[in-house]
Amino acid sequence: MTIDPHKPGGRGFDGTGGGNTFAMSIAESFHRVQGAYAEDERRPLFGYLASLCTFGALAGIATAVGRRRGTRLPERFTAGDTVLLAVATHKASRLLTKSSITSVLRAPFTRYEQPAGAAEVNESVRGDGVRHAAGELMTCPFCSGVWVASALTAGLVLAPKATRLVTTTLSAVAASDWLHLAYDASK
Repeated sequence: MTIDPHKPGGRGFDGTGGGNTFAMSIAESFHRVQGAYAEDERRPLFGYLASLCTFGALAGIATAVGRRRGTRLPERFTAGDTVLLAVATHKASRLLTKSSITSVLRAPFTRYEQPAGAAEVNESVRGDGVRHAAGELMTCPFCSGVWVASALTAGLVLAPKATRLVTTTLSAVAASDWLHLAYDASK
């Protein structure tokens, strides 16, 4: 469907007959791509785009803060930092996406389904567009892990002492969880 805002009966960006043809072309192109991508299934591509832009903006802000402060990137991270970061990322992403106590943060985007054991819950995503995409990010530990790892890595560069405190705490909680599960399994 072609919409010409300059012809009688044509709609502009604001629906009045005039408007931003370039913006309408982008919107139309996006809808065409979305239709070709998923055909009958509605996928929140715009929401995914918003998430990617937000991630990029946050990474850009962290970079700008580092440059402004004159922070230099480390030559390399130690194996200990990498292990600590991995375990902390695992625990933080599980806390954010599955913990029953953090369900209050996910509630605007999800619907409670059932308990998942060990103080975790299963939830389904609700809503459309950005809301649906945010719900997917907030219920998927694999998806949120990228955000958590990026934030903790930025923290190791910008505020290493505070970030090591946080990553050590999260890693200790993760180890404690595994010990609890091992103890229960040994009964």
